Amino acid sequence: MEKKKKHVTAEKPAPSTPKVTVSTSTPKQTQQASKTGQFAFGKENYRLLLIGLVFIVAGFLLMIGGGSKDPNVFNPDIFSFRRITLAPILILAGYVIEIFAIMKKPKD
Repeated sequence: MEKKKKHVTAEKPAPSTPKVTVSTSTPKQTQQASKTGQFAFGKENYRLLLIGLVFIVAGFLLMIGGGSKDPNVFNPDIFSFRRITLAPILILAGYVIEIFAIMKKPKD
């Protein structure tokens, strides 16, 4: 008994119609999609950035001065507490505030 092999011809597939997909996204997914147009920082972040900048500028302003008009005369005011201790502390505090403002996650 010999089996006969059928000759299979390749049929052309029917023209496909575009499939319509219904989006069943969760509210979290749509919320993330809508956040792409928002700013990276919130109001509080910008406020902290401004406060940090004020600290830094105040520290540098406290550090200036104390020189002498005559180079032959020494002015010991250059080594005052304000210039040696207070100003650098304010500048470092300003930088810490800036880093905190950048790293702080804005509220939703």
